[in-house]
Formats: sequence, structure tokens, C-alpha cells
Amino acid sequence: MVITIEIRKMYRYPFERVVDMHLNKYPTPLEQDVRGIKTVEEKRDHVSGIVYRKRIAVCNNVLPSILRKLTVMDVDDVFLEEESWLDLKQKTMNIKSRCLTWTQFATLQEVSVFKESPANPNWTEFFQKGSVTVTGVGRLNRLFELFAQSFFSKGVQKSVQVMETILEQKFGHPCS
Repeated sequence: MVITIEIRKMYRYPFERVVDMHLNKYPTPLEQDVRGIKTVEEKRDHVSGIVYRKRIAVCNNVLPSILRKLTVMDVDDVFLEEESWLDLKQKTMNIKSRCLTWTQFATLQEVSVFKESPANPNWTEFFQKGSVTVTGVGRLNRLFELFAQSFFSKGVQKSVQVMETILEQKFGHPCS
């Protein structure tokens, strides 16, 4: 079974500020499960100006103890990969993220887009679609799917809230 989550959000801040916050928001005390992010590759296409980045995030394992009874699930660190393509000319940033841990049991992927709002150039539209597919834990697949659906939904909402809070702390109240 594939579990999907979609979110749309309008940040009432200019594109450059929102993208900068996305790229620099972790680590933060507002989200203790993301312990750090390291850029492992960065390059700029000199013709298009697009900046490509590959980053690895180190996160806490948030699986409940019942799911961690499987030895393979009882790890401290969970690794996520994020690839992004930032186009400052077009004011868009496309992102693909995936979980690198437990790939033999599940696939977790997200596709996100930040872009300048056509309705107001001082605002930034955000769209994210994520999916989780659990395949490799036999009779426990459904239990993992239920956890993934709940965690994924809460995680997306928390990520948006963290962005809003950091933007407001750094730049004040949103633009109208």
C-alpha cells in the first residue's frame, strides 16, 4: 500500500528569504529530531545559473518501541537525502528527498517546490507531495504503514510550522 500526503502553503515572505530559511533552518531547538544537515555536493551550472545541492540529514529514530523490537529497526540514526535545484532567475527551487535508512523495508520520498507567487511577488508558494511504501516487514507492514501515515502527516505540519516560526523570528510579521 502507498501512503501519500500533499500540502500547499503560502508563505507571506519573499522567495529568497523562504529558500534561505529552508536551506539553513536545521539544526533548531524547534525540531529536535533533526540533529544536523551536511552538504555533500554543490555545483552551479554557469549557463543556467541553477545551483544543485545534495545534502544528508541525520535524524533521531522516532519509531515507537514496539516497532523497534525488530533489531534492524533499532538504530539511533536515520539518514535522509535531499537534492535541490535552485533557480534564482525563475525564482523556483525543486527538491527531491528520500530516506536512506531501511530501504529494504520501505520507500519514503518527497517532492517539494518553492516558487514566487504570481499573485504577489513578496509571497512564496510551497507544494509538497510525499509517499511511503512499506514492503519488507511481512505481517507488520500494516502496522508500519499506520505509523508512517500518522508520522508523515504530523511531520509535514511541523515542518511548515517551524518555517513560519523561524521566518517570523528573523524577519518579523509576514508581508501583506
